[in-house]
Amino acid sequence: MTAHYDARETREQAAREADLFARLPEVLRAAMAAPAYAERLKGFDPAAVTSRAALADLPVLRKSELPALHKASAPFGGFVAAAPGSFARLFTSPGPIFEPEGRQADPWRGARALFAAGFRPDDIVLNTFSYHLTPGGFIFDASARALGCAVIPAGPGNTEQQFELIEAYRPVGYSGTPDFLKILLDAAASSGRDVSSIKRALVSGAAFPPSLQAEIKGRGIDAYQAFGTADLGLIAFETEAREGMVVNEDLILEIVKPGTGDPVAPGDVGEIVVTSLDPHHPWIRLALGDLTAALPGTSPCGRTNMRIKGWMGRADQTTKIKGMFVRPEQIAEIGKRHAGLGRLRLIVTRQGETDAMTLRAEAAPPSDSLRDDIAASLRAITKLGGAVELVGPGTLPNDGKVIVDER
Repeated sequence: MTAHYDARETREQAAREADLFARLPEVLRAAMAAPAYAERLKGFDPAAVTSRAALADLPVLRKSELPALHKASAPFGGFVAAAPGSFARLFTSPGPIFEPEGRQADPWRGARALFAAGFRPDDIVLNTFSYHLTPGGFIFDASARALGCAVIPAGPGNTEQQFELIEAYRPVGYSGTPDFLKILLDAAASSGRDVSSIKRALVSGAAFPPSLQAEIKGRGIDAYQAFGTADLGLIAFETEAREGMVVNEDLILEIVKPGTGDPVAPGDVGEIVVTSLDPHHPWIRLALGDLTAALPGTSPCGRTNMRIKGWMGRADQTTKIKGMFVRPEQIAEIGKRHAGLGRLRLIVTRQGETDAMTLRAEAAPPSDSLRDDIAASLRAITKLGGAVELVGPGTLPNDGKVIVDER
């Protein structure tokens, strides 16, 4: 596979950035027509937000906040100016979080992810994501149809009926979780059913470890991964280069220090924050709670957009210690109070029958007075006492973990 979905995938990154940030002010103005965004972005001039540095000054909206916000102001927490009836479909996800689907073609931006995985117009696709109330099934259904594919809306489970559909329609593609693909292949092998028509897959929604990748490949299926959410659709996807995931077009993806909105240094692990450029339903700096890191350079497949390593864990590491919640943003606040500190990591353990915590901080040069000052900040911010260890710069792992519970 060497073709690309369109010319936008291979344009110079500088041209892409210029296009995104030329469009962003109008999207911000549309967002601020909604009362919740108007309040959050009060005092900011949309016309001035034309760079990543300016965008980083805006507050983040944490996905973990959405259930409470949606409950307080149903259905969308005051973040959508348009009436619910102006959308095509209305969904819910656990939380609950309420998600609308736009009426435009490819509303979840997934056609190019399927194309990168080898899907082509007139392919038949077995879509096994759920169609019941949640958007998963419709995300991949709409994306495949936007590409020109025919879709079998199978949903998960009921393997016997799925075998009948596969043997009758002979789909070449599969979309669903990698776990269910294995279940389907194992059940077909044990019952003598023919699923050999399936040659490629786009999988998401669950881990796809190398061992399972090798097994699926050994069964004659070329499977690719995609990273997405029910709020934003497809955010990034694998290509034939198999070197990380390429960020989708029409999205601005940032990687920030967990618990903050501050961008990480190039290559560091941090939390994914996404801004979408759909004025009908914009997301402005939505912090997903997922960790990743950016890869340097461009993909050998020719796509020039930013690449990420894929999903690397959860950023929401909130931990209860002695009955008190300690959050990553509190640890980040300690870093802001003491200039010159590098990475910070709070280690939670048990000493005897009591919770204990130790804050490790990269500092140069270390000193007793600095350690005492950091310990005082730790107590002031968390309302809990703890030990402080100063370590050399570059000592702590670059894995995005701010709080590690070892109890």
